Amino acid sequence: MTKARRQITADSKLVDAVCEVIDARIPRASRNPDVADITLEKPRLIVMSRIDQADPAVTKLWNEHFRLRGEAVIEVDCKTGHGVQGFPSAVRALLRHELERRAEKGQSGRAIRVMVVGVPNVGKSSFINRVARRKAAHSSDKPGVTRGRQWITVDSGLELLDTPGILWPKFDDKIIGENLAFTGAVRDEILDAESLGANLLARLSVAYPKSVTERYGIVLSEDGFAMLTALAKRRGFLLSGGECDLLRAANILLDEFRGGKLGRVSLEKPEAL
Repeated sequence: MTKARRQITADSKLVDAVCEVIDARIPRASRNPDVADITLEKPRLIVMSRIDQADPAVTKLWNEHFRLRGEAVIEVDCKTGHGVQGFPSAVRALLRHELERRAEKGQSGRAIRVMVVGVPNVGKSSFINRVARRKAAHSSDKPGVTRGRQWITVDSGLELLDTPGILWPKFDDKIIGENLAFTGAVRDEILDAESLGANLLARLSVAYPKSVTERYGIVLSEDGFAMLTALAKRRGFLLSGGECDLLRAANILLDEFRGGKLGRVSLEKPEAL
């Protein structure tokens, strides 16, 4: 992460603006608070990705929240391409004064350069591929795929720079760390999947109880491990001797949540800021 931060700071000198891709399910947790400093305070456009998996009512609240703060924002679904077509015009609106200055100097033909940043596995590369209308950037459902510098030419007037994902230097807020883990921004290998699955069930049983009962047919409880055990029994995830395989149940739960199989769910609301 330290190397990635140094690289992004150095590359910020090469771009006109920054596109910060965030996860619409966790807009607060997926915004690295150091981005402004790392990118040298360049003009910034927020791109809320994965709106197809987020609660639309909550996404609307976040959109209004950002706009009231004077921040430029667009919503996109990289699976269908919805909203992506508005990106070039949003960038030009963000850089309106700079483009007017260039026109006065006779530099209208110079391409706009935009750096795309975000936490790992937030969908940066998928977004770039949609904007470029081709597979120009490496994408994966695992964090840490983008390495090194990748310039992508969208057209003669717009160039994008893909960057490695950068996580927060530390998580003082447990909920932020959990939300990043739920959505796959943190490598699964370093986590206690069973505790993570139990905590996710506990959160969802309060915020989206219908999603849990319809998907898994279990009785809701304040005890996340009790629900994870019920899920394991319901799915037949048993070890030798009849003990419930909680690890398998947790991994299935996380995979299904990340894949949108529990419906459109948002884990953060702007009121909680």
